[in-house]
Amino acid sequence: MAVATSSQQGIVTLDLEGVLVPEIWIAVAESTGIPELQRTTRDEPNYALLMKGRIKILNQHGLTMSRIEGVIAGLSPLPGAVEFLDELRTRTQVIILSDTFEQFGRPLMKLLNWPTLFCHRLIVENDRIIDFELRQADQKRHAVNAFKALNYRVAAAGDSYNDTAMLGAADAGFLFHAPSNITAEFPQFPALNTYDELFAHLTAALNC
Repeated sequence: MAVATSSQQGIVTLDLEGVLVPEIWIAVAESTGIPELQRTTRDEPNYALLMKGRIKILNQHGLTMSRIEGVIAGLSPLPGAVEFLDELRTRTQVIILSDTFEQFGRPLMKLLNWPTLFCHRLIVENDRIIDFELRQADQKRHAVNAFKALNYRVAAAGDSYNDTAMLGAADAGFLFHAPSNITAEFPQFPALNTYDELFAHLTAALNC
């Protein structure tokens, strides 16, 4: 694997859920007893289809934004995530590219010491989630390509279908905490399972 030259700056892009924090929708499913909400981007590659299904389920069960916010308030970063992210940010710039939403991500960013988050936005009326606005379709891949156009070398890590385009666009891409169906389908990306491994691979890829 080639590493960055001394004249080329590096940047890391990371997925959020499953990499740094628990899967929000799985937590909501467990808290509310609605098993259909356990389906995530690890299961469904079509993100728009997944979100439309989620909103339909929320409305069927009368599940409000406030209820979901209460679940998120009870979440904590994955063990070791804060220390990993803090140390990584002493070595290189880090951007979190997530298909979560501003309303969900903001309290989690506080727990992670306020890294930069690129994500989407929910449309909420009268405490009900009625729709969602994608900041940009396929935003993770577009962001990586934009960083590369700015002459950054990019190392990326994620765990789901919606991360694989980002990993493919990056100069170095890694799966982290990915389920077996993802690692089997995308063997071109090294599959890592500890933050020490991930830190070592990311910093080696960027020579930082």
